[in-house]
Amino acid sequence: MPIKFLRYITNNEIHSRHEEIFDVIFWIVETLALIIGTTILLVKHAGEWIAFLVIEYCWAMDNLRHNRP
Repeated sequence: MPIKFLRYITNNEIHSRHEEIFDVIFWIVETLALIIGTTILLVKHAGEWIAFLVIEYCWAMDNLRHNRP
């Protein structure tokens, strides 16, 4: 039971049961977080942290791409 639940919440099932609209919302939220986060870091002169935002964004987009049949 825990394995099935974990596969569902992480969207790692063979056939996704998540709605495509959630994928669109996820993409929009992640993209906005990258843009706004980068802007905030540049304003605060902490540009060295931008790489972490980009890595997280790439990881999220990679998961989104691979979790669709």
